[in-house]
Amino acid sequence: MSPRAGSTGPHTLAFVESPVQLLNVLEWAHTSAQNGTAPGAGLTLVVLSPNDPMTRGQLRRMAELARDEGHSVRWEEARGGTTAPFHTIGGLAPLLRRARRIVMGDPFSRYVQLLLTITRAPDLVVVDDGTATMEFVAQLARGERLVRWHRKGGRPGPRDLLFAPVSFLARRRLTPSERRTVEVFSSMPIDETPIGVRVTANDFSWTRARFGPPRLTKGADMVGTSLVETGVVDGDRYVQAVRTLAKSHGATRYFAHRRESAEKLHRLAAETGLEIVRPDLPLELIARRGPIGRTILSFPSTVVHTLPLALAGTEVRVAVCDIDPAWLTENASPRAQGFLSGVTGTARDVHRLSAVTSA
Repeated sequence: MSPRAGSTGPHTLAFVESPVQLLNVLEWAHTSAQNGTAPGAGLTLVVLSPNDPMTRGQLRRMAELARDEGHSVRWEEARGGTTAPFHTIGGLAPLLRRARRIVMGDPFSRYVQLLLTITRAPDLVVVDDGTATMEFVAQLARGERLVRWHRKGGRPGPRDLLFAPVSFLARRRLTPSERRTVEVFSSMPIDETPIGVRVTANDFSWTRARFGPPRLTKGADMVGTSLVETGVVDGDRYVQAVRTLAKSHGATRYFAHRRESAEKLHRLAAETGLEIVRPDLPLELIARRGPIGRTILSFPSTVVHTLPLALAGTEVRVAVCDIDPAWLTENASPRAQGFLSGVTGTARDVHRLSAVTSA
């Protein structure tokens, strides 16, 4: 094991489904080693691979970084067909039963919730999966069922009802007790802390120690969002807003979110003149490695919280543009506007821009 892997505890098993989750597992392992809160050997990191090619590519790059840190990586084709989940869960069951600590990136994931029903690990750790972490902690504190913020308000579908007993048991597993500790490792602002949950701040110290500082360019860069793909924001309004922001701030590059559709990105390139960049790593690492613009423009998203931390000590300014209520689709959750405003309003060390007025 590499000495840089530090001490992540005996039989520590981590489950990730996205590059950002994997990055935050590395940040947690680094911080735990520095604090001496998790003595023992390096962790075993299980990648529950999605089908999306861009996400898979970023995950493979992140897996290489994890191996460089001395961690063991197990790649699971968890969605490779109808029988894949059964093979994956069956193969992981022995590891789950032996594990003393489970680290997870997405407690809303049905896959993760299923795995939680198998383990009896006394230590559970939830690392950031973006702004969803804020909602998870709030729901846990209020004793609510675990539902992603952009879906909340709608009626549960047949699959939701079928899965309800598993989700209920997973929420019980994630509730601290005399036999179980729960830690949330997060860079997000957390207002409602559930009783007994330990919150540890993620300041991206691993990222800053390993990369940068970046070379800065004169212009501005934009960060993409998947709010259109998740049905929250109207596509036409989004393209208009990007075009207006790029023109007024002199942006030249658009860093695509891994979930943005190829059709939308082609339209953005044609109508805004921006160079579309598909990052091969999470944006926090891309920005830290550079080159990066002196101004980074974003809509409400995780990066308005994480980029100021990853870029601490540099001259980069992060500016966030509010979402105009008129941009929301008729299918958007009733909570969407309030949640997005909260994401922006609670961000530290960012410059707040008014919502772009679109025709």
